[in-house]
Parts: sequence; C-alpha cells; structure tokens
Amino acid sequence: MKTLKSWRSVRLTIVREKGEAYDLPPQVLHGAHVAGLVRSIIGDDPREAFLAIYLDTRHRILAIHRVSIGTADSSAVHPREVFGPALQLAASALIVAHNHPSGDPTPSRDDENVTERLTQAGALLGIPLLDHLIIGEARFWSFASREENPNPTNA
Repeated sequence: MKTLKSWRSVRLTIVREKGEAYDLPPQVLHGAHVAGLVRSIIGDDPREAFLAIYLDTRHRILAIHRVSIGTADSSAVHPREVFGPALQLAASALIVAHNHPSGDPTPSRDDENVTERLTQAGALLGIPLLDHLIIGEARFWSFASREENPNPTNA
C-alpha cells in the first residue's frame, strides 16, 4: 500500500459564464415565481433536465445551474452536485426543478426520494430547499404546495 508523501493544495473558484438573459422575478418565495423561467430554460428538450436555482438571503436569484441532463425518463441527481455550488455561492436557500418530457408532471417515487434527500441535505447544511418543481407540458407540480398548477409559462 502506497503512502502519501505530500499534500497538494487546491483553490476553488467560481467562474461565471455569460449566458442568456432572462427576466428574473425580484424575489422568489415559492416555485410558482420561477416556473415560467424554468420552462423557458428547459424548453422542449426530450430529455429530463434538472436545474437548481440558488437564492440569497432576500430570496433573489444568485445563479441557475443545470445540474444534470438525463434520458427521456430519468435524470441522475445527487445532493453533492446540487449543494456544491450552493456552498460556493454562499446561497441561503434554493429551489430545484426538472421536466417530465412525457408532459405529465405527476411525481414519481424517484422524484419523491430525491426531494427527501435534498431536503435532508439542505437542513444539515443550513440551506433549505424551498420547493421542487416538476414541469410538464401545460402545468407543473410543486412539492411545497403538494399540488399541480396550470400554465408554467405564466406563473
């Protein structure tokens, strides 16, 4: 078994890339405030895309991160990929969202499990998960309100 003879120091930095400009709400208190924004970012992608929206102490959007792009019916998500950027940004809260390419926003058992894991991780880190949205064709599901909502483009 090899032993380490030296340690390497590493410095992490955040790189902000220029992206598309979006009309952001002044404050985000629940998922309905960002459902239309999420829909415009994900678009009509035939694959599941999972986004994290990081918020400051006043619940203004700090950043939006595309955590993963999956297949037509799944997207792998781990708390490490969601909360790593949250820690680097010193985010105070976050909302996550993903699409269901089938058009039906009804949550699956996997969706419920991911929400529970992210809620637990956020509680441990002091960065609460405010909501998890599932974007469908003409409506979206909010885990915070435990209900479907119409028309995510006008939310």
